[in-house]
Amino acid sequence: MRKPVIAGNWKMYKLIAEAVQTVAELKPLVAAVTHCEIVVAPPFTALWAVAQRLEGSNIQLAAQDVCEMNGFGARTGEISALMLRDVGCRYVIIGHSERRQFYGETDELVRRKIGAALEAGLNPIVCVGETLQEREAGMAEVIVKRQVEAALSGLHPEEVARLLIAYEPVWAIGTGHTASPEQAQTMHAYIRQRVAALVGEKVADGLRILYGGSVRPENIRALMTEPDIDGALVGGASLDPRSFSEIVHYF
Repeated sequence: MRKPVIAGNWKMYKLIAEAVQTVAELKPLVAAVTHCEIVVAPPFTALWAVAQRLEGSNIQLAAQDVCEMNGFGARTGEISALMLRDVGCRYVIIGHSERRQFYGETDELVRRKIGAALEAGLNPIVCVGETLQEREAGMAEVIVKRQVEAALSGLHPEEVARLLIAYEPVWAIGTGHTASPEQAQTMHAYIRQRVAALVGEKVADGLRILYGGSVRPENIRALMTEPDIDGALVGGASLDPRSFSEIVHYF
């Protein structure tokens, strides 16, 4: 049985005091939750402070990105997976469409980042998804297939089992437009089929596939009724503790 994950990506929002206040307000709202895992991904500057405030809670910490080189080295401005583990992270978001679009991250770089995260003991949340132009051209599955296969290239089945895949159609991120539950389910099922073809049905059946793209309290319940949707990667709605807690309490 796949345990759902509700993860909040705070992107480039919140100073340290705001981040600490957010989790202070969130903790009591979700303290009794056992039906899903709860994850928050603050900006790098707030990770340590948020980690301290989360101690003893049922909320896990994630980073929003990671360097493809692990350990230590001459990589000015980068943060390694080992450093993220040291600060208290369990998860790390990799390959978000904003990283691919604005910073030129390629499938190859995403794969190297996944390897570094796994080596350090982190669980990657790997983002895949098509643009509006690609969907309208009938290329959605082709794009997602390429991204999934590149991400899993060379990984052993036990390594793939540690991943989460987040399907985030680029046209739905921050736009207010959400893929319908049927559209999301179709792509999630397709992703699971591709993973099964690569590493076997047992791993694919246990793989948690999240949906991301303008997830809100108003649409989470319909999304979560679909059989292959195992949670959500939430953007803007995760910035408000009450809104995010309503998404966590989706049933």
